[in-house]
Amino acid sequence: MINLVDVSLRYGEKVIYTKISTTIGARDRIGLVGSNGSGKSTLIKLLLNEVEIDSGTVERPSYVTLGYLPQDGIEVKGKTLIEEVATAFEDALELQNKIDEADEKMMEMDTSSEEYYELLDQIGAWEQKLDTHEPEKMKSRIEKTLMGLGFATSDFGRDTGEFSGGWQMRMALAKLLLREPSLLLLDEPTNHLDIISQQWLEDYLTRYEGSLIIISHDRAFLDVVTNRTIHLSMGALTTYSGNYSFYVKESEANLEILRKKAKNQQTEIQRQKDFINRFRGNVKKASLVQSRIKELDKMEIVKLPPQEKKMFFRFPPPPPASAKVIELTNMSKSYGDLEVFRGLDFHIEKGDRLAIVGVNGAGKSTLARILAGIEPFQEGERTLGINTVLAYFAQQQAEELDPNKTVLEEVEQASADAGREESNPRAVLGALLFRKDDVFKKTTVLSGGERNRLALAKMLMQEANAIILDEPTNHLDIKSKEILQDAVRTFNGTVILVSHDRDFLDPIVNKILEVSKTGTRMLTSNVSEYIERIKRENAER
Repeated sequence: MINLVDVSLRYGEKVIYTKISTTIGARDRIGLVGSNGSGKSTLIKLLLNEVEIDSGTVERPSYVTLGYLPQDGIEVKGKTLIEEVATAFEDALELQNKIDEADEKMMEMDTSSEEYYELLDQIGAWEQKLDTHEPEKMKSRIEKTLMGLGFATSDFGRDTGEFSGGWQMRMALAKLLLREPSLLLLDEPTNHLDIISQQWLEDYLTRYEGSLIIISHDRAFLDVVTNRTIHLSMGALTTYSGNYSFYVKESEANLEILRKKAKNQQTEIQRQKDFINRFRGNVKKASLVQSRIKELDKMEIVKLPPQEKKMFFRFPPPPPASAKVIELTNMSKSYGDLEVFRGLDFHIEKGDRLAIVGVNGAGKSTLARILAGIEPFQEGERTLGINTVLAYFAQQQAEELDPNKTVLEEVEQASADAGREESNPRAVLGALLFRKDDVFKKTTVLSGGERNRLALAKMLMQEANAIILDEPTNHLDIKSKEILQDAVRTFNGTVILVSHDRDFLDPIVNKILEVSKTGTRMLTSNVSEYIERIKRENAER
């Protein structure tokens, strides 16, 4: 369907691709993976013909249609939700308008005229083409898609300008799915979805008739939806004939084989050098020595691929904690007329590893802020345990960095605020991949991933026995998420997480706090077990 042949691209001194080649077939479901900055989003733009390559060719047949969902930046207004999403069927709506206009025109025409029969034939052709769109199913398809992505029927008549950025992205995704292009290009499609909507999208994409290329840092999502993986690293492209877990296993096995080959080769080289050195002065062995020197010169050295830098960190050891960490009693919270919580009662105990889940807009981040003590509420009480020491990572914290400070100054200030004179900000920043002159960058020039890592570095300046993390994996690649996951797993304190990434959450959490419009409930399970429970409950209704 689409072929990339020996494509090379660089931006100044930075090499993006070095003669990469691949083919995208008619039913491929591709996971596009690699660390931040490896060229994943650039490859999407290249397919969309928005990037001019230095050399090579991109073969794209004219019949191939592409649909692209960016990470963010989409905003619409002026139409109702239903009207906006119905624009996905613009071709069908235009055909229907033509048929309606022609019907009116025919009523005024001479039924015996040649023009009348020509127009009748044209209407027949239009109706035949319209049938392929199944217009009688359009309304139900639109409603089903919107509800699958988390919209309520009460939203259908609302102006699109009333919806937040995350819901705007869901609208864009709905239109894209309804258009059914030959190739869907999805850049982090689950970023704005809650766990239930993400499950719906997984099911939809597994049945999708076209091809998919997905950039996602959600390993579980990639495992379900994809059957092929393209890995970008250091300018090279490698294809694996399986999902993300297959790619991990296969790439590690290939690397191990390469390591053994390199080790065996070095052993052989040393053996040959020992022979050469031993008999270099022996006239009788001169021809053998020369022969082996030539062999060494001709030998193609096995080289291990360059390894990308890895992030590494640990949370500071927690101070002693009391049995009760946080308790909310009869808590109510509203924003004006919008009631978020009423009469909320629950407590978190020492050692709990809790995931707060629920549909977008249910109040997960609000609850996290209330637990952290930075969000006021109208009624009830929030009580901390006697020895509870909290550290909080806010979803928007990475966006609230001081633009006048450097990376190092931000972390030094956090260290001073926490009263940790013995801390080493440079070492923490180095562990989070801020090396050498990176620490002197102004916060305004940092990428989304760098800003998140800096916010984590500031959090690591605090000694706490309970940590609250609100969407900590946003903008982190899969490898960085795994390292954060390991750090949270080894933290010997209480953990409260807001996240929709079940692959990240499952090995960490032992309790689920479900937040909904009808209240909350505490469940002892991980996220996958919770999802299965929801499916059973829905089936029983």
